[in-house]
Amino acid sequence: MDSPVSDKPTLVFDGDCSFCRLWIERWRALTGERIQYAPYQQVAAEFPQIPREEFVRSVQLICPDGQVYSAARAVFESLAVVPGLGWMLWVYLHVPGVAPVSESSYRFVARNRNPLYRLMRLFWGKHFERPTFSLASWLFMRLLGVAYFFAFLSLAMQILGLIGSNGILPAREFLELVEARVGAERYWFFPTLAWLNSSDTALRAMSIGSTVGSVLLILDVAPLPVSSVLWVLYLSLVTVGQDFLAFQWDNLLLEAGFLGILMAPWHLWPRLSQKSPPPRFARWLLWFLLFRLMFSSGMVKLTSGDPVWRNLTALEYHYYTQPLPTVFAWYFHLAPAWFQQASAVFMFFVELAVPFLIFAPRLWRFVGGGLLILIQLLIALTGNYAFFNLLTIALCLLLFDDAFLARFLPRALSERLRAHHPGPRRFPLRRWLTAPLAIIIFIAGLLQLADLLAIQWLPSTAFQMLADIQPLRISNGYGLFAIMTTSRHEIVIEGSNEGETWLDYEFKYKPGDLHRAPRWVQPFQPRLDWQMWFAALGDYRSSPWFSQLMLRLLQGSPRVVDLLERNPFPHAPPKYVRAVVYDYQFTSWSERRLQGDWWRRRLLGDYFPAVSLK
Repeated sequence: MDSPVSDKPTLVFDGDCSFCRLWIERWRALTGERIQYAPYQQVAAEFPQIPREEFVRSVQLICPDGQVYSAARAVFESLAVVPGLGWMLWVYLHVPGVAPVSESSYRFVARNRNPLYRLMRLFWGKHFERPTFSLASWLFMRLLGVAYFFAFLSLAMQILGLIGSNGILPAREFLELVEARVGAERYWFFPTLAWLNSSDTALRAMSIGSTVGSVLLILDVAPLPVSSVLWVLYLSLVTVGQDFLAFQWDNLLLEAGFLGILMAPWHLWPRLSQKSPPPRFARWLLWFLLFRLMFSSGMVKLTSGDPVWRNLTALEYHYYTQPLPTVFAWYFHLAPAWFQQASAVFMFFVELAVPFLIFAPRLWRFVGGGLLILIQLLIALTGNYAFFNLLTIALCLLLFDDAFLARFLPRALSERLRAHHPGPRRFPLRRWLTAPLAIIIFIAGLLQLADLLAIQWLPSTAFQMLADIQPLRISNGYGLFAIMTTSRHEIVIEGSNEGETWLDYEFKYKPGDLHRAPRWVQPFQPRLDWQMWFAALGDYRSSPWFSQLMLRLLQGSPRVVDLLERNPFPHAPPKYVRAVVYDYQFTSWSERRLQGDWWRRRLLGDYFPAVSLK
């Protein structure tokens, strides 16, 4: 217990009051060694000039020169010693009406300390000191590195087949077309290092080198420069990736990765202890990103007008019509209708109501974080969505403070990871450099929400700003499955040497062979398999890349063929290729038991006509 000393102010409080003790711990964390704290039950005799009833009525701040302040004035005087909080005392002293309102509010709180204490425990728990988030920030940066690792490693194994010189959509041809049509502005509207070199070697180097770089981020080696380089390289690949890198989680990784740069600590070698806390504004922006991500996911389903979402039957179709279901999706699909409807209600609750708990008091924020993590785990259990669920869970971990997360880590490790600091620094350089950028990102996020909610009264210049920064993908719109597909059309590509006997090309992960169980591939993403799902939603003319795929199969491009599970023409490419479309559905329990099939299908007709190189 602190004892009063002559050279420091001493704040004396009621040691028998649980409400007072909670607030004192919070103030102690702010003021550090600048203020001494002591219960009046122990030190009242040392200050005979203060009546005992004054100690009972309110806190007393005794200054070294003998000056005594009480109640709200004592609070503001004590907090004024904290760099960055002196403005509160100035407002109290100089703004008319603030002082009497503050003192009246203090007296109300003092008379109702017991019920307010119970209310605080309900919302904040037993930890009311100023929360720190060093553990959560450390975990977020490590998981961000893991997301980068799987994103880049997955690309490294596919990139030449997708956008290489003999791939489906060659990056070099794309950049040549952009240069011819856009001119000098191409460097802003299509930001990529591929302008310097778009060869196969350069594309592989960017993806493989970035995979190594993501390991450095996981190991906490030079997190600031490494996360910056990873963001630039991923933006470069997304820009030239065209249809194959146009998924929402690619944008989510870029947005979260950019905010990760703002959060990354300034050190070169791995260290557990942190000299300063992670920037608060970066954490708030990441909270805001998580809010927009989840809230938008629910809103797009409501605003789309899709009847199956509104009558809560969407999940009766979702498990088998989603792009790449897992084997667990087959079991969830066979659940009774009441379970599907209850699941839809739970989903809407988590996506529309729970995101507001992100900004709630401590315990309710934890409840919100737990529910958001739960729904991500359920999504990951039934569908392959690359690194989306991993990255979203990383964002959710930022909702939990050090006092909570320390329970799940060894004590020695958690103590070293937690940053011990006396209080906020006065206008550090980093804040000056990044505050304007943070404001722009926050405004852009608000504009994304305004666009989602169809708010029309904002000036057009505001949305023009949003369009101007869109090439950087640091603020994006989100929302999956606004319209639920109620049938699954699956494209089957076939080849033939004489135009009569046709053999199927088998993909690695998308449905094809009826007897093959749905596979688990996340957090990797087979990007061609995913695009085949989108292509099946329309005809081949709505997916121009599909014609390129058929051309590469006729040419026997090794890089493109490597994207497939089985090539029925291993020695030479076929003379003809075509594509037909089927309606696929999960089998029932009885069909699975009797036939061993996971899928049943019905031929719908031609998708792409039979063609040859001639």
